[in-house]
Order: sequence, then structure tokens, then C-alpha cells
Amino acid sequence: MRQVAEPCSWTAAVFLLCGVAGARGEPERYSLPVELFLPPAGAWAQGGALRTQPATDPQQEKESPWLVVPTFSLNPKLGGSLGAMAAYMHYFDEKSRVSMFGIGGQYTTTDSIIASLFAKASWNEDTSRAILLLAGGNIKNDYDDYLGTGVPLKTNDDLRALVGRYLHRISGDWFAGVQGTYTNYQLLGDSAFDDQVLDVLGLRGFKSGGLGLSIYHDSRDNENSPHHGFMINLNNVAYREWIAGDNDFDVYRLDTRVFLPHGEGNVIAIRQYNQLTDDAPSSAFAPVQLRGYKMGQYLGEYMSSLEVEERLRLSERWTSTFFTGVAVLYGDTIGSSDYDPFPTIGAGVQYVLKVKEGIVVNLEAAKGEADNYGVYIKLGYGY
Repeated sequence: MRQVAEPCSWTAAVFLLCGVAGARGEPERYSLPVELFLPPAGAWAQGGALRTQPATDPQQEKESPWLVVPTFSLNPKLGGSLGAMAAYMHYFDEKSRVSMFGIGGQYTTTDSIIASLFAKASWNEDTSRAILLLAGGNIKNDYDDYLGTGVPLKTNDDLRALVGRYLHRISGDWFAGVQGTYTNYQLLGDSAFDDQVLDVLGLRGFKSGGLGLSIYHDSRDNENSPHHGFMINLNNVAYREWIAGDNDFDVYRLDTRVFLPHGEGNVIAIRQYNQLTDDAPSSAFAPVQLRGYKMGQYLGEYMSSLEVEERLRLSERWTSTFFTGVAVLYGDTIGSSDYDPFPTIGAGVQYVLKVKEGIVVNLEAAKGEADNYGVYIKLGYGY
């Protein structure tokens, strides 16, 4: 049997936060509540704005630093999945943002199993931020139409990944830092026919290791439940054989998120995301990254997407979301034609678990084109 490795992403939240997500093999929106991952009664100030309560608030003093949340997802790629995450929250000083250290796991109806250890830290008065993820598991996929070829395919994928990023505040809301990833991702066909399909598509495996730089701007009032502000994440990962790989190629990403308050605690959230590859093997092409789509079902040299989400305040601890978006693949593509649009639409409801941190548990459903859909219970908003 053949190894197919790719510069894997981690399971949604942290990989996306690091900006080092890969092309295939992760369960759709696997939440570490990630994302970290993957991120409120008195959280709403007069006029409806989300605020952070003083640390001396008796209500917040009673809140436990522990966070335990069940996770669930349903999509055509992995079937149904059920898991949980547990994390310990800590503030290193009064000006730093909340740090989280935890473990997550998920099991699916296709007998896939994934586990991860993660850390997300802010310290030294929020002048330093870091994310670290160690993930592993076995992912079994059953495609009725693999990459738009019309051919069914079953795969058995072994995942091992290490991802990290460090940022240092250089001026105001601007950060600069470094990031790196290492993965040894194996993709094996469940039958000789499945292996032949992988051969025809040119999906070959490789170990991969990469290093890159990140320029990061963050003026959001809260990382987990922003009410206003914006975030810009411009980064690259240079995968090189001398680090730990079988191929030399580059990945560039630009992620922009804007949050606009309106009404009594409502927020319009906008995200524009781009992922570009250079000399990447097909397994490392950019995937469509929208709720409602199976990660890795559609791949291209370049991917751009736009999402708009309305977040409505229902009460002090409840919110609802309505979202839509579209993505396009261009350059060489697998599973679609050049510039074919991939639309999505969906809705959700959220409950505030931690007031000060703005951490919510989120139930969402999304529908893409054709048979693409997803239902998720996870920690945090979509972005």
C-alpha cells in the first residue's frame, strides 16, 4: 500500500487560526473548539454592546476555569461524529487575553477516530501570543463522487500533525511572527480499485514540513465573540525537503474579518479568505473552506471565498446566526471547472458558556450545492 501524505491541516479551528490548513483529510469543522480551533448575562452593556466584565465581578469569580463541551458533526464525507473537548482557561496577567490548554477527541460512524492536544496562550500583557497543536488519528472516508469524477472511493487515512505559531506585538494592534508545520499523512485506498483511482488523479503522498512568516492585525474587542473591530492575517508556509518533506512548494494565505455592530447587540460579520499555492502537488491544492462543504472534496491551485453572517442577540445568553457565502477555485482544479461558484447558506443558534471570555457553544446547519451539507455542534462562531 502506498503512502500519500499532504501538508495537512489540523482539525479546523487551530489550523485556520494558524493559517496553515492543508488540503484534505480533516473532518469538516472538527472543533477543538479551536479552530482554539479554535474561540454572555452581564456581557451586554447598556445599548446592547458586548463588554468584558471586571475580574472582580462576583458572577465571574464563580465561573470555573474548566471548560468541557460535547462536539457533533454530520456530513456526507464522515457521516455522523460525536466527540468532546476539555480545556483549562488561565489569565497570565490582567491585560493578556484568555489562554486555553486542552484535549479533544472525535469518533465517527465511519469508524474514524481523531485526538488532539492544543494550547493557545497570551502573555506578557498580550505582547506575545502562541498556538500549538498535536493531532493524530485514523480517518475513513466513503465518497459517492470523489472530486467530481463520478467514481465512488473509499479511503483509509492516517493523520499525524504538529502545528505551531508565535506572534509578537510590534506596534499597536499589529503583530509579526513565525509559524511551522510538520505532518506525515498517509492516504490508502480501501481496495485495489480505490488505489487505481488515486493513481489516475495523481494524488501522491509525502511527508511535509514547512516554515513561514505571519503579519497579523487584531483590533477585535473579543477574540471569541467580537462586537467590533477587524482582523488581518497574512502568512505563508514554505514546504521544503530539507525540513521534512518530499516536495518543495509554497502556500500563501490572506484572511480578513470585519465585525460591524448594529441594533441592540447585533453584529454583521464579514470574512474574505484567499489561499494560493505555488508548485504544490495536487494533494496540497487549496480546498473550498465553507460550512456545508466536505473539506478536500474540491481542490484548486487557488481558492477565494467571501462570507457574510448576521449575529442576532436574542437574550443575554442566547444568539442566533444566519449566514451565506461563496467560494471559487481557479488555476488547475480537481472536482470542478475553473471559477465554478460554490455557494453556501445556513443558520445556527448559540449559548454563552463563559461570560467574560465570550465563549459560546454553537449549533449550526449549512447547505452547499448538490449533496453538500453539514450540521455541527462546536465551540465558537464560524469565524
